[in-house]
Amino acid sequence: MTLTDLLAVLNAGETITGGSPAHAIMIDTSQEALRVAGELNSGYHEPERVRELLAQLTGKPIDDSVTLFPPFTADFGKNISIGKRVFINSGCRFQDQGGIAIGDDCLIGHNVVIATLQHDIAPARRSDLIPSPVIIGRNVWLGANVTVLPGVTVGDDAVIGAGSVVTKDVPARTIAVGSPARVVRTIEG
Repeated sequence: MTLTDLLAVLNAGETITGGSPAHAIMIDTSQEALRVAGELNSGYHEPERVRELLAQLTGKPIDDSVTLFPPFTADFGKNISIGKRVFINSGCRFQDQGGIAIGDDCLIGHNVVIATLQHDIAPARRSDLIPSPVIIGRNVWLGANVTVLPGVTVGDDAVIGAGSVVTKDVPARTIAVGSPARVVRTIEG
């Protein structure tokens, strides 16, 4: 199995059995992500170098308009896509095996966690991994310390209040807060 094969399995939402060949590729890819994150977080880098390291981590081009303030970690790295004019503040952690898509013009606050994997509930299969993508629409603002759980879509122009835990989809042009996050109002104009 190759990384390309693994990404196809993950993006199809198929369970990765603990100890399987797919699981082994996931672990190898994660080790590479840890190495790149270690370099990214090892000291000061000019913004251009930060984008180069982020591109190395994701395996995709990163637009010159993207800003990332380290430290930053990703468990896997290769299933993240980042739009243009995105700002990712310091301390963010992305568990991206299931896929993370961040639209243009997003603001990602300090210490945001985006998780895309769940474990099987059955004790005998607890090491199995169940991927579900997280989609962050265009012009979304995730406040500091927000956690977004697997399978969630945050609609365009939405705002998630600081400290919220997002367990289900958030409609476009709304503000959601709390744990679990709930919509408290719509955004006009």
